[in-house]
Amino acid sequence: MQLDFFPSRTLTFYLARLFVVRIFAVLVMLVLVLMMLDLLSNSGKILAVEGNGETELWTYASLRVPQLIARFLPYSVLLATIITLVTLNQNSEVIAMKAAGLSAHQVLAPLLITAAAVSIISFAFNERVVTRATGTLKAWEGTEYGQIPASPETRSNIYLTDGANIMTAATLNGKGAATVMEDISWYERASGGMLRQQITAKRAVYANPGWRLEDPVRFDVAAAATEALPAIVVGEGLTPDQIELEAVDPDATGFFELARAIDDYEAVGKRTAELRAKWWHKISGPLSAFLMPLLGAVAAFGLARSGQLFVRAIIGMALGFAYFVVDNAALAMGSFGGYPPLLAAWAPFLLFLLVGETVLIRTEE
Repeated sequence: MQLDFFPSRTLTFYLARLFVVRIFAVLVMLVLVLMMLDLLSNSGKILAVEGNGETELWTYASLRVPQLIARFLPYSVLLATIITLVTLNQNSEVIAMKAAGLSAHQVLAPLLITAAAVSIISFAFNERVVTRATGTLKAWEGTEYGQIPASPETRSNIYLTDGANIMTAATLNGKGAATVMEDISWYERASGGMLRQQITAKRAVYANPGWRLEDPVRFDVAAAATEALPAIVVGEGLTPDQIELEAVDPDATGFFELARAIDDYEAVGKRTAELRAKWWHKISGPLSAFLMPLLGAVAAFGLARSGQLFVRAIIGMALGFAYFVVDNAALAMGSFGGYPPLLAAWAPFLLFLLVGETVLIRTEE
């Protein structure tokens, strides 16, 4: 029986059902509270734009909620683990299971399988929903909540260099020769880095080579004068392929698309440590939900009447939140080049997997 992780079909489904219900309840509670707080801080900016109203608030919420779900789903699994196990312990159900011959790992097995399924669903949800919502929301924020981008592939806050000169754009749409940028600023600098002139335009289209600015306005630094110009071409060294490469946003790009972008970066000799770390984290991030039942397992065992159940729940919660702190710190170090990308993404997961197993074996097995 000790080698069979699911000795009872009925018990397995009972524990899994309890766990799923609590995960969903905690996630809904967290998302609703955080979404209300988010709207309180951002609704003023959205409604300050002429023409925006309740529809735009609902649009913002529809784009923000997927991000909140993706970020706080592992937290929900952790809290649901502690709630489920504390309830079972208080009702002496854990004692009954152990008296029937189940080991600590067998008690946790239904929760671990459920958490693994949640991880798979989380990965698919991130790929199909979160990346698109993030791209659209960032592009909308780039227009300061003005016109809502028509395409989910719209990118925002574009920054490009052509020698000493700099081009920025609020949004970018389309691909290849059909690429269109809006709210353009072109900074022309002398060889020493001093700014000579700034040209702004509402729209830029590819002129092959360069980019044709429509209705540009030039500010001459030396003369401190502003004048309107006819359509001109700037940035002849910037191609659509280069712009598409520079505009990669790992948070708004899917797993497989990001892998191709990393290969393109490496082919031209660009640094890919940050992108590679976030690429690995697209797997290790959702998989963190699988780790939560193990870290919160300390709340399941020990006599409820001993007075230590609350302390055990706090320890389980502390282990779970410590994982998220270490995970974010390691990812930041990987982005700065302090850790190799693979180590930055996976070291916290493997470390806390060993910690959770060690605590469980030393205290219960």
